[in-house]
Amino acid sequence: MSDPERGVRFESWTEEDGPLTEKRLMGVIEREGYEVCVYAYREGTVFPEHKHGQDKCDAVLEGTLRIRVGDSAYDLKPGDRLYLPAGTRHAAEVVGRTTVVSLDGTKW
Repeated sequence: MSDPERGVRFESWTEEDGPLTEKRLMGVIEREGYEVCVYAYREGTVFPEHKHGQDKCDAVLEGTLRIRVGDSAYDLKPGDRLYLPAGTRHAAEVVGRTTVVSLDGTKW
């Protein structure tokens, strides 16, 4: 589920990608030109609507992170990544009780 009109792209980890690990997922994002940081967000974490001045890629290693872009909602689960062009307004929240371990990619 992507929104090409906005340039939003959703991708999932596949069996062909091999076992999901932090190193492998980070490598995919870095090869696409992103600088990547690892974050952990606890149950109840909410990020109100905001935007960034650079392209972003959010990926999940553990838990579920819901990202809303306009009328669309993307539930990122382990191995999922969502690409957002600079200036895309979005909000995010942790879904459920599991801490989300997220890879946050920024393309400068």
